[in-house]
Amino acid sequence: MSNQNPPLRVLFAGTPEFALPPLQALIDETCDIVAVLTQPDRPAGRGKQLRSSPVKQLALDNKLEVLQPESLKDADWQEKLAGLQPDLMVVVAYGLMIPGRLLALPRFGCWNIHASLLPRWRGAAPIQRAIEAGDEQTGVCIMQMEVTLDTGPVYQCLSTPVEPADTAGSLHDRLAALGARALAECINMLIAGKLPRAVAQDETRAVYARKLSKAEAELDWNQPAEVLQRRIRAFNPWPVAWCEIGGQRLRIWKAEVVDDVADSKPGSLFTDRQSLLIGTAEKSLKILELQRPGGQRMTTEQFLNAHKLKAR
Repeated sequence: MSNQNPPLRVLFAGTPEFALPPLQALIDETCDIVAVLTQPDRPAGRGKQLRSSPVKQLALDNKLEVLQPESLKDADWQEKLAGLQPDLMVVVAYGLMIPGRLLALPRFGCWNIHASLLPRWRGAAPIQRAIEAGDEQTGVCIMQMEVTLDTGPVYQCLSTPVEPADTAGSLHDRLAALGARALAECINMLIAGKLPRAVAQDETRAVYARKLSKAEAELDWNQPAEVLQRRIRAFNPWPVAWCEIGGQRLRIWKAEVVDDVADSKPGSLFTDRQSLLIGTAEKSLKILELQRPGGQRMTTEQFLNAHKLKAR
């Protein structure tokens, strides 16, 4: 960012790891970060001890003011944020609803970094749904926020291919970095007075990315192998696809699609000392990495060396 006086006053709102690269980008661009909003500390782990969000940790490391309201509907909190007089609010996976009054508070409004190529995959799980659907491309958008979910006009989109080996975890990390880059570019354009006009989304192309649930992680062998393999990648690292094999409930971390073996039927099991194949509606699924309840994630070869499975 070119030298300016005074610097752009930015209010940042974010909570999980996905928001860390964009916050770091604002720190590196020497914006005046007037405060960082993040969700309250939550119980986590087996001991259920309170744990700070990743964004809170980064903010404290950089001596930024951290604010953790339970809700932004509270009038006192709205007054406090108004008193900060931000020029811009940047929201990245914050997780709390932002009332219209706060959206209208900064003179440049509120920008959201959304992890899809809008209007495709609005909603809670755009990264996972892009993989699950077999999309060849995805990306990030810098969007001017509105009261309705992910409907605002878009300033900029950066895209990336969805690679055949991508999991939700690997794509998450790549999109987080891409979001930071897009944000820095838009911030610099805003400072230079060259920010492009925000383009309205085409509502006829809108697709909703519903929230993930543990219930949908069970693999159905009556689905084609390619569909199941995409779901395994989409649900890695959470909630992790699972199935019952040989009477054992197993989490499936990695698999590949192979041609059918002889007499393959949905759910049929074929195994030797090194490999494990399961029949599906179309082709077969070769399991590459799996995990028993309470056990370690391991390769199929490691698993079969320690556990016997009956082929059927």
